Amino acid sequence: MRKKLSALVLSAAVFTGLLSGCSGTENSQGTVAGEKNPTSASGKTTVQFWHSLGGKNGDYISAMIKRYNESQDKIEVVGTFQGSYDETVTKLQQAVAAKTGPDVTMLERAYVEMFADSEVLEDMAPFMKKTGLKEEDFTQGLMGHSKFDNKLVSLPLNRSTPILHVNKTMLDEKGLSVPKTWEELRKTAEALVVKENGEFKRYGYSMPYDTWYPIAMISQAKGKFFNDEATSIGFAGGEGLKTFKFLKDLQSTGGLYYPPAQDSGNIVNQMFTSGKIGMMFQSTGVIGSLKDSAKFDYVTAYMPMDQTYATPTGGANIALMADSKNKDAAWEFINWTMTDPKGGLQFILDSGYLPFTQKMAESPEMKDLWAKEPNRKVAYDQLQYAVDTNKHVAWTQVMQEFFKAMQAIMYDNKDIQTTLDTFKKETERILKK
Repeated sequence: MRKKLSALVLSAAVFTGLLSGCSGTENSQGTVAGEKNPTSASGKTTVQFWHSLGGKNGDYISAMIKRYNESQDKIEVVGTFQGSYDETVTKLQQAVAAKTGPDVTMLERAYVEMFADSEVLEDMAPFMKKTGLKEEDFTQGLMGHSKFDNKLVSLPLNRSTPILHVNKTMLDEKGLSVPKTWEELRKTAEALVVKENGEFKRYGYSMPYDTWYPIAMISQAKGKFFNDEATSIGFAGGEGLKTFKFLKDLQSTGGLYYPPAQDSGNIVNQMFTSGKIGMMFQSTGVIGSLKDSAKFDYVTAYMPMDQTYATPTGGANIALMADSKNKDAAWEFINWTMTDPKGGLQFILDSGYLPFTQKMAESPEMKDLWAKEPNRKVAYDQLQYAVDTNKHVAWTQVMQEFFKAMQAIMYDNKDIQTTLDTFKKETERILKK
């Protein structure tokens, strides 16, 4: 245990600002990492909950916590914004070492395995059994990062998935249909290009700079990020070459605009709403803001398939910390969030994240919302094709190497196969540790 905990602490400085999903930005609402008060002035048991949601989503999670605190008089949950997903992880690693961590925390789903391997997350299965909650109650496409070594160490909370966002008005003007395959995507994207005096005035489609989208495409080509033995990459059979060649070919014709790494999400969102691109791969988490900004017929669709439909998931799970002194009270809050309509369901309705239980998806409130906003149901339906091919305790280190490969190919025009061969060697070196 000590050896594993040391490894967790040593990795605290490894990653900053790399993961996908809808993380918040730092604001003035954060408190000192590790600040903990087991009993409030009113005599209630205090449960500390760290999260990574700022902006409007931060308001929604705060409102959920407020509803819980007002629903009973024995427990007070204190929600603390700790910065982005990555910043929260770094603070959590430091707090675990100092034994000043929270009772409950939000964890970006790809980080869960690292903390589970360090044995600092509580197995929630016994708590679930006491309250009648079952694994099958949850949306199965979102449970891939919940169970490790036969321990249920996290449950889905604010989860998302990439989908295709489409300016249907633009496609209709050209007599084009929403693409369902890579080949249709290529033809549609190139048909939307507008070039004047050697300069692109409009591109076909775009995507943020993130590992999410190439991993999705590699999966659509029937590759895996890691092989089944977890000794190397799982796309050495040409799926990676096929993915990046597709992207580079489109980049050369204007069919694809590949944005700069800094602020890429906002850049492509603005290009989409201003009509400078006709389509984009983006998270479900931007549907609300796009709906409010788009002055055209805006629709969403599955990410186009190559050999198969496939999509990774993103966002964060909720976990109970093994060092918590208030586990029963902390579970009361988690269970309420999972099961009470005023808990997670209202948060999902407010925020636009995916419903994470079957009961939520089948609720009248969710069905009414989907009827009014069918764009939001697409992502839930697409979960039948969800994959979790980047699951590995070493993912955060391998991810950095994958970003280097993406940069070399997409920005520096390096040879694709040579770059992927180098990435493969680096991955195998990391996995041998």
